[in-house]
Amino acid sequence: MSDEDEIILSELDDEELVQQMFDDLYDGLKEEIEEAVQILLERGWEPYDILTKALVGGMTIVGADFRDGILFVPEVLLAANAMKGGMFILKPLLAETGAPRVGKMVIGTVKGDIHDIGKNLVGMMMEGAGFEVVDLGINNPVEAYLEALENEGPDILGMSALLTTTMPYMKVVIDTLVEQGKREDYIVLVGGAPLNEEFSKAIGADAYCRDAAVAVETAKDFMGRKHNQA
Repeated sequence: MSDEDEIILSELDDEELVQQMFDDLYDGLKEEIEEAVQILLERGWEPYDILTKALVGGMTIVGADFRDGILFVPEVLLAANAMKGGMFILKPLLAETGAPRVGKMVIGTVKGDIHDIGKNLVGMMMEGAGFEVVDLGINNPVEAYLEALENEGPDILGMSALLTTTMPYMKVVIDTLVEQGKREDYIVLVGGAPLNEEFSKAIGADAYCRDAAVAVETAKDFMGRKHNQA
């Protein structure tokens, strides 16, 4: 980022700066996002307000355009990476202030499957929507999911598979949760290229998410219902 760019950012008022952050997130400009976050902090903004009004606000636009086919995976990954730059600055500050979170998700690709681009995208978009995300990586046996659920206490379990040979393993995990009497403790979301709504229902998941934008919308919807019930 040039010195000229920095001067322009610092000369914007708060409202203009947030709008500029929406544009910079959309364009995947990580350094500009980091600079803008620092400027808002220096102006006395609360970390949670920067997260929700600037970063989540910008990623909501990215998510909507991804869902509608205006943006594609490479562009969304760039936007998510820029958002992560801002989050890196905010995370320790959010922890200090005990800021509220939308929810918590454990996500991982199932046993036998080493595909992770879709899963990574979901994780990034969920973080961009204000969720705390614990990513278990690839090739996860049922024990890895159970251990993470026990240790992390999430609201949501997300499972991904890109192969027709590995997708049935999702049922193994869900059946184990049922056997242990823990199935109702978690919202279970599944996704991946070979999956569909019918498969999701057949294995006992709460919802099938065809892409990262849908995953965020679905997670928010379920969390909203959960809070209403509470």
